[in-house]
Amino acid sequence: MTLPLNPAMAATEAPPVMEARRWLQGVVFPADRPLINVSQAAPVDPPPLALRQAIADAALTNDAAHLYGPVLGLPDLRAEVAAQWSAAYGGKISADQVAITQGCNQAFTAVMSTLAGAGDEVIMPTPWYFNHKMWLDMQGVKTVPLPAGPGLVPLVSDAAAAITEKTRAIVLVSPNNPGGAEYPAETLTAFRDLCRAHDLALIVDETYRDFDSRTGRPHDLFMDEDWSDTLIQLYSFSKAYRLTGHRVGAMVAHPARLAEVEKFLDTVAICPSQLGQIAALWGMRNLGQWVAAERDEILARRAAMVAGFGQLPDWKLLGCGAYFAYVEHPFDMASDALCKQLVRDASILMLPGTMFQPEGSPEGRRQIRIAFANVDAAGIAEMFARLAAFRP
Repeated sequence: MTLPLNPAMAATEAPPVMEARRWLQGVVFPADRPLINVSQAAPVDPPPLALRQAIADAALTNDAAHLYGPVLGLPDLRAEVAAQWSAAYGGKISADQVAITQGCNQAFTAVMSTLAGAGDEVIMPTPWYFNHKMWLDMQGVKTVPLPAGPGLVPLVSDAAAAITEKTRAIVLVSPNNPGGAEYPAETLTAFRDLCRAHDLALIVDETYRDFDSRTGRPHDLFMDEDWSDTLIQLYSFSKAYRLTGHRVGAMVAHPARLAEVEKFLDTVAICPSQLGQIAALWGMRNLGQWVAAERDEILARRAAMVAGFGQLPDWKLLGCGAYFAYVEHPFDMASDALCKQLVRDASILMLPGTMFQPEGSPEGRRQIRIAFANVDAAGIAEMFARLAAFRP
């Protein structure tokens, strides 16, 4: 029997995190060397107790929390995002320019469905976020790699040279996944100007904005009165409020684009999770200080990562920020084979650069992503001790 398959989907790589988890099957980790899992960029702890209580109260007393809601999200949450974003970025954002989605990945797939179809092209810096690449592959959209420049920050001149008549958008992630780079404001402005000049969309994924090491607004894009003719911003509530299982994300874009997005969302999920949205709204209104403390802890772990690589002179730290360190290993073997061996011999699970680079990329063979957000100071120290002792 031949199993009918969509050729584009069949040609798309398997989910990398799920693939990496399969490396753990059959491996027994010694009691004195338990697994250090730095593979996935997601909180493993539950939300704070007060937020869990708010979710429980809503589940018990708010009948509407169990029904379908507006496709583009709860009006109060859309308005809260608009108000807080306007204050944070110094621009003017209205509630009708905000949509709530089932996580940031759905925000990306929804907005990309309004922009590009089979045969079109989208420019993305490498190393790239693999789920973005997977969606484009499944839709028959060509991903045009844009090799990152110094500090893993892409150069607008390189992007300009990659534009063709088939280009529909440029996608940037800042702070970056997987590289950790925080893109300078002038870089984002230059990309906005390039996209506007070529009538392209600029998608800026700011999933990790709450853990940016800089103070003040990270860019001036929303200060442009005409920002919505070019800019589409994506966000996730999963990281700041530990709501990964509730699937709540957001996009900020022109109302006319959100009207097209609504068609996609209505056919996929009908509406975002009601309890997740209630949780996100409660978090935005009540957990500012708690999120600030979470940011301080992530920045402390980032500092520990940077310091730790001082113990590994043969490794090269390419980028470090938000939840991620992106490194170049010194060994004469491909990073995917190396990461599998690190599971067995060092009890460390991390993701190889082959998952974040084009197929056959020589850079990907030398690179590794370390997601350190769920490893405390003692765990980070232990990880470096194991890497220093490791011999392939």
